[in-house]
Amino acid sequence: MPAISEYTIGEITARDYRAAGVFEKFGLDFCCKGDRTIEEACKADGLDAAVVYAALDHLGGQGGDEQIAFNEWPLDLLADYIEKKHHRYVSSQVPLLETLLEKICRVHGKNHEELLDIRRLFQESAGELLNHMRKEENILFPFIRKMAVAQQHGTGVDAVPFGTVGNPISMMMAEHDMEGERFRQIAALSNNYTVPADGCTTYQVAFATLKAFEHDLHRHIHLENNILFPKAILLEKALRQAI
Repeated sequence: MPAISEYTIGEITARDYRAAGVFEKFGLDFCCKGDRTIEEACKADGLDAAVVYAALDHLGGQGGDEQIAFNEWPLDLLADYIEKKHHRYVSSQVPLLETLLEKICRVHGKNHEELLDIRRLFQESAGELLNHMRKEENILFPFIRKMAVAQQHGTGVDAVPFGTVGNPISMMMAEHDMEGERFRQIAALSNNYTVPADGCTTYQVAFATLKAFEHDLHRHIHLENNILFPKAILLEKALRQAI
């Protein structure tokens, strides 16, 4: 087995999602920038890689829900899971967050002008994410499911208008990068979702909900960028070669 230093951050997280908590602790992006090794990521961010390795070692044999073996799931099941859990979560939380952010901007925006930028960034992200998910649900995921069925039955797959699955995947990953950057800006503007001393209960709920939204988005993007998408590209290649 290769040493952990030979795996990318995304691959490490795909093997054991508990590693995501370690990477988040050190501010290492495991979803949108998961194609870097620990050494590469630490060098770019001015961190000591040895400290990160030590934190990963401390995970030991701890169990929990974070050890769900998504990396071993069939691709059609993983696509279904992403759509039913993460897509539905985004769709349900967007209206709530828009309402909460509107309220705190109205009440606190004069003293905390950063809230106006946070609201704008979230509105931009929400619109893009909803459109992004529609493209996945209507174009990319159906083709991935067809490939999974073809693999199960030993058949080929029909030609598709987008040429190869790598084309929509490249677009989806680029869009993931944009949303990752928007939420990095939101986190910075909110001082990592820290409620100021004069913040009301709605302020607290808004920031807690926004932080949970970002956490879910990281997991959502991780499952696609680091597991579903690379496996779909490999599966398509295998199916084409078998024809």
